[in-house]
Amino acid sequence: MKLRISDNRRFLVCEDGRPFFYLGDTAWELFHRCDREEAETYLANRAAKGFTVIQAVALAELEGLTVPNAYGELPLTDRDPARPREAYFAHVDDIVRIATKLGLHIGFLPTWGRWVINAHWAPPRPEEPVFTPENARVYGRYLGERYREAPLIWILGGDRQASGVEPVWRAMAQGLSEGDGGTHLMTYHPYGPEASSTWLHNEPWLGFNMIQSGHSRRAMPNYRMIAADYARQPVKPVFDGEPCYEDMSVGFMPGNGYFGAQDVRQAAYWSVLAGACGHTYGCNSIWQMFKPGRAPVLGAFRPWPDSLDLEGAFDMRHVKALALSRPYLTRIPAPELVIAGSNGLTDHVEAARDGHRGAADATYLMAYTPALNQHLTLDTSCLRGSRFHAWWYDPREGVALDLGQVPNTGQYRPAAPTTGPDWVLVLDAADAGYAPPGQAQ
Repeated sequence: MKLRISDNRRFLVCEDGRPFFYLGDTAWELFHRCDREEAETYLANRAAKGFTVIQAVALAELEGLTVPNAYGELPLTDRDPARPREAYFAHVDDIVRIATKLGLHIGFLPTWGRWVINAHWAPPRPEEPVFTPENARVYGRYLGERYREAPLIWILGGDRQASGVEPVWRAMAQGLSEGDGGTHLMTYHPYGPEASSTWLHNEPWLGFNMIQSGHSRRAMPNYRMIAADYARQPVKPVFDGEPCYEDMSVGFMPGNGYFGAQDVRQAAYWSVLAGACGHTYGCNSIWQMFKPGRAPVLGAFRPWPDSLDLEGAFDMRHVKALALSRPYLTRIPAPELVIAGSNGLTDHVEAARDGHRGAADATYLMAYTPALNQHLTLDTSCLRGSRFHAWWYDPREGVALDLGQVPNTGQYRPAAPTTGPDWVLVLDAADAGYAPPGQAQ
């Protein structure tokens, strides 16, 4: 199933126009570190949880050019991108086929950024970059031809800024398009907290933008980053491709504690209601496929098979279910409708509606609050009709608490739930006849 950009340029859709919610999982080392059986275990788990995209890297970050894959194969001959090794990519083929059979797309990174640009290392490692514009185009064409028919999205970048190496990425994008006939969407995975749009927004090959909000609570909150890209011209979809990871130490310092399920939920609802076309989940042990016998990176402490069913991974399906349970392609961010109850960075309330900004034609309005909120008040003048149906949607369980029908006086302040911490308030125009939030229409 190939994907395209929606007619309003805000979302991803299937070829027939059905909404495609980008619900990604970060499995950077999947091709490099997992054998076929491990890959199938992981992918089946993610498909069962409702994920739609798996982000994985062909030339991996963790010594991907010098440490062989699970079958003893290196990806390149003599570290030359123009000479990819068949045996290595045959294993990648197998994983792509497994993912395809399970209904998953691969967010396919041709390479991690360390093999393109010498950055972020102290001391510098000038021997690491292996790409030039010339071999990047050859390598891109090779991948494009090989995966021409596969359901995937090309993700260039690999956790690096593009400054100074834009010609390499342009050449790789050109090669990918030459190889696959331009049939796959492309985006770019930037260093965090940063956005692909900083360098590449006007590149014709960049179909949609990716931000990386990163792994620190002091960084720019992702709703602001999404809003900044949402406002750019020309209009392109945007999503957070690397937010805080479950089981990752905050700011990479274990003394700060670890991100948990509430943190990953907050990042997801903030970004989606701020205008994103989807969201990516991550877990510290899973991105690196950590298990006993491997050196842990960034404080990984739990083997990846034991990390498959963490709470936050289950919770992501409820984000997707809520987004798809209301008209999807007409959703617009509406933070201006939060009158009270939004306090500062961590207690920010993000809101969205459908219809036209400034018009009283919305069939729904929803707002995510990260904490039990006694003061949350919404401007409901955007909702059509004299009454609306109110619900609290539980982002942990995916169930809705029915608050009944309410006269539309222009403002609404509901009683807060008694458990929490985080909730989504959903208001539906009474005549819309929608099912409870999270249920298919």
